[in-house]
Amino acid sequence: MNYNLTKSQAPTILVVEDDESTGEVLTLAISQETPYCPLLVRSGHDALHVFQKHKLNLLILDYLLPDITGIDLYDRIYAINESKAIPTILMSATNPSEEIAPRDILLIEKPFELDRLLEAINSLMDQECPSI
Repeated sequence: MNYNLTKSQAPTILVVEDDESTGEVLTLAISQETPYCPLLVRSGHDALHVFQKHKLNLLILDYLLPDITGIDLYDRIYAINESKAIPTILMSATNPSEEIAPRDILLIEKPFELDRLLEAINSLMDQECPSI
């Protein structure tokens, strides 16, 4: 991988996590351990707003958000962006496997090791952005 990109040129990962400390840990790890640029929001409403303003390369969604589930948020984003699915990681303390089954979503069950999440990010981003 070519890590010589500036963060403004780097592919963008939207992290949707309502827990402030978890969100901060995730964005800090992504910005320090990967060449990608994380954006953090705390609600589905904010995520939809960011989605319409930025080109996003990966979504990391908490399953239980204050205003929507991560699955419902994924469906709304997919409906807006019908021509191209954005790779998505769903973080959940439960296993909503029946909801995930018809969708192209990678589930990471909480609690998880940060290295596992970073590996999943790199794997999905390698598929999404092969020229980086």
